Amino acid sequence: MESRWFKNAVIYCLDVDTFKDGNGDGVGDFVGLQQGLSYLAGLGVTCVWLLPFYPSPGRDNGYDITDYINVHPALGDLGDFVSFMHEAQDRGIRVIIDLVVNHTSDQHPWFQAARRGHPTYRDYYVWRKDEPGDTSDQVVFPGKQRSVWHYDRLAKAYYFHRFYDYQPDLNTANPAVRAEIKKIMGFWLALGVSGFRVDAAPFVIAYKGVDADKQPHEEFALLDELSSFLSWRTCNAILLAEANVLP
Repeated sequence: MESRWFKNAVIYCLDVDTFKDGNGDGVGDFVGLQQGLSYLAGLGVTCVWLLPFYPSPGRDNGYDITDYINVHPALGDLGDFVSFMHEAQDRGIRVIIDLVVNHTSDQHPWFQAARRGHPTYRDYYVWRKDEPGDTSDQVVFPGKQRSVWHYDRLAKAYYFHRFYDYQPDLNTANPAVRAEIKKIMGFWLALGVSGFRVDAAPFVIAYKGVDADKQPHEEFALLDELSSFLSWRTCNAILLAEANVLP
């Protein structure tokens, strides 16, 4: 069945910037990736999984995103992406992309507005006024981060981050944030992608906040919601969830 295409897919994961340089500047790009599709097809690849290619300060290999609906200028532009997608489809190669919505870059316009107390964007992130206790046991990168809370002088509050302090966590319990996530998915689906790999899924669905220990540890309803949205938009797209912690 076409809807089960992933069962027998041969998936090739790649970083666009290290795959093939199409314009001679020494950095891989979507022009180069399009040129390399014949090579991938020759390997028997039926699906390409793209690691983050979005605009980013690049402090965490692209996982600190400043714009979810664009292409990093070093890799090309949306026109290059669309051209790549058209040729991939012509060759029968599907494309899935990383959906990095546990956190944004601290340079994302949402966070910059949140720091300034914007009435909408403030609640896109998780804040606390009081000084947190020892949270060193919750950090993802022991030795590099000592707490999951970081004080912001402009906001005059602490914001929550499970990864680096330049990657503030999104408040995924906020319906407005969930709506934004679905807008992001809808944008890339309209350009032809066949699914998403949800980065850091256990943290995306975890309750975030001061009283997290008093709440259910995981909110699978969010994944159900995203899966339902995906099925509504296109029945053949898939949602993969990264399991980056022990069960």
